[in-house]
Amino acid sequence: MKALITGASSGIGLDMARYLAQKKYELILVARNREKLEEIQKKLPTKVTIIVADLSNEQKVKELYVLTKRENIDILINNAGFGDFGYFTDTDLNKDLEMIDTNIKAVHILTKSFLKDMEERNSGYILNVASTAAFQPGPLMSTYYATKSYVYQLTEALYYEQKKKKTNVHIAVLCPGPVNTNFNNVAGVKFGVKAQSSPYVAKYAIDKLLAKKMLIIPGFKMKCAKFFSRFVSDKFLLYVTYHIQKKKVN
Repeated sequence: MKALITGASSGIGLDMARYLAQKKYELILVARNREKLEEIQKKLPTKVTIIVADLSNEQKVKELYVLTKRENIDILINNAGFGDFGYFTDTDLNKDLEMIDTNIKAVHILTKSFLKDMEERNSGYILNVASTAAFQPGPLMSTYYATKSYVYQLTEALYYEQKKKKTNVHIAVLCPGPVNTNFNNVAGVKFGVKAQSSPYVAKYAIDKLLAKKMLIIPGFKMKCAKFFSRFVSDKFLLYVTYHIQKKKVN
């Protein structure tokens, strides 16, 4: 069995790699940091292939698929992504576009490419990593929230398409709340609520994926937040989200 994980040099991606290595999966790990990937490669108790790629570059994403298409990937995990904090008119446009390319375009390309192959084999799993941010608009992190909403909506639609086609291919979306990773350092924020541990979220996500769950939300509180959000107005959600975001400023 073989798994490909993007954004695998730290955080949830790295912990997913560790957990899958324990389960005897061969791994293809993708990230921008060669030094970290080589260090991980030496430590994991399984065969590990590393690929250094910047997934904000469309051509590099397509090259990644070409490099790995013949590997018969059993599990694709689209984990690479990042966020940014600030009023929309204050954040850097180039960083916004890089975020859209990484969080949306790369996920779209890899999902479409590998899903076709999995359909032909009639087997395989895809896990797209979104966030509870996908469930509402996010003032002060508007671009990030919008990208994760795209991933969430796309994945659920593809899940249903596979059901209608009656294939043995399963696709799921992971929507964690705050997790202790390097994400907040990149985004320039700190969490306003208690974060979950990355190893817990990684194990929970893989277990639920293999159990063929569609929407994976680690933690009872996050499940409750998703459930009760449907009973309040969009304006109230905007008010709450804005004030949660304000608490994240370092």
